Amino acid sequence: MRREEMLAYCLAKPGSWLDQPWEGDEVVKVGSRIFAFLGSPDTHPTVGVKCGPDREMADEWLHRHPADAQVMPYIGRSGWNTLRLDGGIDDEELFEAVDASYDAVVAKLPKRERPTA
Repeated sequence: MRREEMLAYCLAKPGSWLDQPWEGDEVVKVGSRIFAFLGSPDTHPTVGVKCGPDREMADEWLHRHPADAQVMPYIGRSGWNTLRLDGGIDDEELFEAVDASYDAVVAKLPKRERPTA
């Protein structure tokens, strides 16, 4: 999968918007919270997503895709992983990971920040 495809998929989610909180790094947010880290357009295509409520559940990705999934620095202990877009993870599974991350983030948003559609 190409980075542009993943970005378009993320931005099609209700209430999502593109942000660049750090120079050169792009993230997609819903409300005030990030649900997908896309990094720099100039780097290897990956997406960082919430893969479970805790590290133990998120580790299932590491076992299933040892060459294409890794723990995200700093926030990995909270269940966030980085997934390669151009590796062995099929597109449908990548989309499902983004969907789960989006849903997990929306569930934690205050009601006033949740998308209505």
